[in-house]
Amino acid sequence: MPKYNISEKKEKDASYRMLLRAELVDELYEKILHKLVTEKKYRDPDYSAKKLAAELETNTRYISAVINLRFQQNYSGLINEYRIREALYMLIDHRYLDKTIAEIGQMVGFSNRQSFYAAFFRVKDMTPREYRRQQLEKNLKK
Repeated sequence: MPKYNISEKKEKDASYRMLLRAELVDELYEKILHKLVTEKKYRDPDYSAKKLAAELETNTRYISAVINLRFQQNYSGLINEYRIREALYMLIDHRYLDKTIAEIGQMVGFSNRQSFYAAFFRVKDMTPREYRRQQLEKNLKK
C-alpha cells in the first residue's frame, strides 16, 4: 500500500480556460504571483481560492483557469508548492533547528502535521524528518 495514500492527478477538460483573453490571463497571473509570493498569502492555512478571487476582484473559475494554464496545477498544488519550498529551507536553516517538524509545517501554512507530511512526501518522496536528517548529515560531512 502506498505511503500517505497519494492518488494520481486526473486530467480535466475545462473548455472555459481557452475562452480567457490572453491579456486577462497575463494580468491575473501577475496578481496571483504578487498575492501568493510577495505577500506570502500561502502561509495562511485558511487562504482559499475564493479569498484570492475576492481580493483580486474576479471569480474562482478565472483563478483556477490561470493557475492551471500558467502553473500546470490546481490551486491547492500551487499553494502547497510554495509551502514546501519554504519548508525545505527552514528544515535545514540553523535558525529553525530548535523548531519541530510540526511547528515548521504550521509556520509555512499547513493546518496540521498530516497534511504537511503528505504534501512533503508527494514532492520529495521522503518525510520532512528524513529530509532534515539527510541534509544535516550531508552538511556535517562538508
